[in-house]
Amino acid sequence: MALCRSTCKGMPSCPQGMRLEVTARPAREAGMAPVAGGSDPACPIDPAMLCSSQVISRRLYGPIWKSTFGHYRNINIGSPVVLEQLLRQEGKYPMRSDMALWKEHRDTRRLPYGPFTEEGERWYRLRQVLNKRLLKPSEALLYADAIGEVVSDLMVRLREERSRSPSGVLVGDVANLLYRFALEGISYILFETRIGCLKQQVPAETQHFIDSINLMCLPFWDRYLDSWDTIFAFGKKLIDRKMEELEGQVERGKEVSGYLSYLLASGRLSLDEVYGSVAELLLAGVDTTSNTLSWALYHLSRDPDIQETLYQELKAVVPADRFPAAEDIPKLPMLRAIIKETLRVYPVVPTNARVFYEKDIVIGDYLFPKNTLFVLAHYAMSHDETYFPEPERFLPQRWLRGHGSPHHPFSSIPFGYGVRACVGRRIAELEMHLALARVSRDPPTLGILA
Repeated sequence: MALCRSTCKGMPSCPQGMRLEVTARPAREAGMAPVAGGSDPACPIDPAMLCSSQVISRRLYGPIWKSTFGHYRNINIGSPVVLEQLLRQEGKYPMRSDMALWKEHRDTRRLPYGPFTEEGERWYRLRQVLNKRLLKPSEALLYADAIGEVVSDLMVRLREERSRSPSGVLVGDVANLLYRFALEGISYILFETRIGCLKQQVPAETQHFIDSINLMCLPFWDRYLDSWDTIFAFGKKLIDRKMEELEGQVERGKEVSGYLSYLLASGRLSLDEVYGSVAELLLAGVDTTSNTLSWALYHLSRDPDIQETLYQELKAVVPADRFPAAEDIPKLPMLRAIIKETLRVYPVVPTNARVFYEKDIVIGDYLFPKNTLFVLAHYAMSHDETYFPEPERFLPQRWLRGHGSPHHPFSSIPFGYGVRACVGRRIAELEMHLALARVSRDPPTLGILA
């Protein structure tokens, strides 16, 4: 039978209109009224439509609703309370939605899977190795000097762009410049070498690599495969070069350091596994930094008061004779709040997914059979006025101690949760904090915010 349920055990109240098909079982199996155009994490659709549909669906159907997209049948989660219940039941090998297109390329080309395409025990073994030297805040500090070097080059490029503009103050394409900054930063960490993304004249091989990443988004299958081929070939060349360097260092009795050196010298991954892992980490390590910085600068330009507060904070904490450094970040609450608020308003991954293939899942009174595809509507949750009053407004102060109303810890989780959380979170945060601090404090470049 079908009924409207006004309250769900362990959940917020469900508004009228949330339809649940209930069968007589000890823990009742739930099915929601179907919604056309539900989100599918594997299919490219207009991001703005995806985000707005999440918010509308949550308002219409409550914390859980069912949708279909192509052959996918989704159970959408739009409440942080429900999301916490779901994620705390994850097993040892959490599974996201099937990365079918990525896997299709690997299988067609007979290339190895990486951390985004591998699943189960093989994924777990891979992540155990990749996590080391990346996941802990103290380990991310190992790359602070490298990131600082790339940030300095970004500042040089900003000044050059300003000086060449007719007005002497305009940076024509900030988003593109920040994209190249992020790509240079993650490449420097993964390959332990600079690839020239921030040079005035980008090396031809690097430019071909950048173009291939951009072309992946176009709906042409052969071009998609060719783009992945270029990414793998580019990474393989740099990894093989590092392998030769390491062999020489070992012969000379020199201690090795750096992330790629660690992966190659650990003996825990085959060379093919290193190829696959680095290629996927490289592609995943760009958008978070570049998109977030672009939106943060946009909002600072529109709110001089927040901009001035950040400037004064930096001025008080960082001496004028040196650049902001990693050790300053804990003393810069407004800087951290601006990044948190940007990630809340514009989550880089507005929707994610989980498939519980090992067991049935009970949420509140309801039982969902194993292999259910749960779509995690992160955008809807981070724009829920219950936890974030005036959710569409950019208000970094809501993250400061003693300001704003408390929010649920799962209401904004831009880097995910648990063992499947973003492996590069600490690196991305360090890049964003150091870059935004430099741009905001340096008087010659502060004008890009005006």
